[in-house]
Amino acid sequence: MPNKRATVIGVIPARYVSSRFPGKALADVAGKPMVQRVFERCARASRLDALYVATDDQRIYEAAKKFTDDVLMTAAEHPSGTDRVAEVAAQTAGDVYVNVQGDEPLIEPAAVDAAVTPFDEDDGVLMTTLARPVPAAEAAELASADVCKVVVDRNGDALYFTRAMVPFRYRPQVKLPYLRHVGVYGYRRDFLLRFTTLGPTPLEALEGLEMLRALAHGFKVRVVTGDFVSRGVDTPQDLAAVVEYYLKAGEGGAGG
Repeated sequence: MPNKRATVIGVIPARYVSSRFPGKALADVAGKPMVQRVFERCARASRLDALYVATDDQRIYEAAKKFTDDVLMTAAEHPSGTDRVAEVAAQTAGDVYVNVQGDEPLIEPAAVDAAVTPFDEDDGVLMTTLARPVPAAEAAELASADVCKVVVDRNGDALYFTRAMVPFRYRPQVKLPYLRHVGVYGYRRDFLLRFTTLGPTPLEALEGLEMLRALAHGFKVRVVTGDFVSRGVDTPQDLAAVVEYYLKAGEGGAGG
């Protein structure tokens, strides 16, 4: 059991460059830049002691400064958001760091808190992430290779992350749901700083999934399952759906 309540720092890594949607961190989401929508949702999480935007782009830095003082400029050469979060961890004094992607404007505050819970309950947990159960009858949303799936052991630790449809339903009468990965990650500080020094592994390179680096090096990833509803923005079409959500919820406009 943990000896003390961990200090938890949330980090939203936000970069301007994107192969499919350049500048999406600043894309207008019903009157506010996307990174602000993500920040405001994360700020409602009860378990964060601090929350930063971490970027390498002056445009994002200046936009973020309009809604928070907690913005950090980080190195431009980072290959991933995790490396950007690790730079923040090297400069700050948290026990646990939660990485929320800057393109998740529908992230639920409860999801952020859920990524922290295992650290409060077990000192042995080094890394966490989230997943949402999807019944086989509703699995059409999982067919895309853009959607990551995960399978877990009896303790809730990940066995594998993949873009393929797993588990294979050799005996479909077994009522086991698919698990759709939700892109929120928690790390103990020491593990995060070590993780980013490890080289990418062949499975990570093949699938394009960073969590496989942890598994290949023998580290456990605790997966918290729940009805976490989110929608990452990878394309302008994704953005349109998110904007529609905010407008229907009555949250449009600069004051929304």
